[in-house]
Amino acid sequence: MTDEPRRDAATEGPNGAGADDGEGLWQSEAPALDERTEGLLDRARKMGEEGDYEGMAEHLRGALADDEGNPWILCWLGVAERTLGMEGVAYERFRQALAADPRDPLLLAIAGTGLADFDDPEAESALRTASILGPEEPGTRWRYGAWLTREGFVDEGIEELVAAARLDAEDPVIAYELGVGYALKGRIDAAIDTFGRAVERAPDDAWVRGMLGIALIEADRADEAAVELDLAAAHAPDDAVLQILVALSRAANGDVDAGWEFVERARFHAEGPDALLVDEAEERLEEGEEAARDFLRTTLAPSALRERLAVRP
Repeated sequence: MTDEPRRDAATEGPNGAGADDGEGLWQSEAPALDERTEGLLDRARKMGEEGDYEGMAEHLRGALADDEGNPWILCWLGVAERTLGMEGVAYERFRQALAADPRDPLLLAIAGTGLADFDDPEAESALRTASILGPEEPGTRWRYGAWLTREGFVDEGIEELVAAARLDAEDPVIAYELGVGYALKGRIDAAIDTFGRAVERAPDDAWVRGMLGIALIEADRADEAAVELDLAAAHAPDDAVLQILVALSRAANGDVDAGWEFVERARFHAEGPDALLVDEAEERLEEGEEAARDFLRTTLAPSALRERLAVRP
């Protein structure tokens, strides 16, 4: 992509065309969301909220068999299948949903986010159109903002995310994504504040709390970081990198013995590069508290922050 995305809700579509020129997704003739489909989706979303993505996918596949090509069913089925690790199938679901030329802003935003995970160039058009069509819908604004920040348009992304936060100040996802934007901008204190708000609204979300802990290390607030990382690791025992962060944080704060315990927890789940990271953490623990602190602050925390900022959890 070469052109910087622009946003003018009054006059522009995703390719710079006028919003009233009769062209583009916002002028499509896709069927409206009917009561039956809405009921099916409500049940599917409840399954997802309960963590039953297998049941959600099975339910939506059955619905799709009776209503082939329904973009709403395709889109939410893609969400379920992506969560289950069925990336290739999910990608096709999102593409099929957009091929139906929907004009529902949230549907466009969800499908666009799905395509963005696969670096599909159509993602930008869908997300920008969604934001134009649904400027008062927080779900469209934060999804477009999250895409912009990760594509390098950080200022524009933060603008969208701030707008989304004004529309829904209680959504932890919006607070998290705004924190990502601030961190990518290098505004660590602002990132800490917004990650903190996300944690207040979703205290059991290990990913978000872990990001708060890493950002606190970046800000040289070691004691606060140790608390957040400990809590995050308790909720995500299979996250090897998080366990290593706790190990070095404990050691850096004078408890090397506890550091060894968390290294062993990390080893149990570590694969590939993470296994090498376990070995490196062991070396630092053997060298003592100061070596663990230096490695944590200068190498591991900055690397973990960069890598996790690029991920859409």
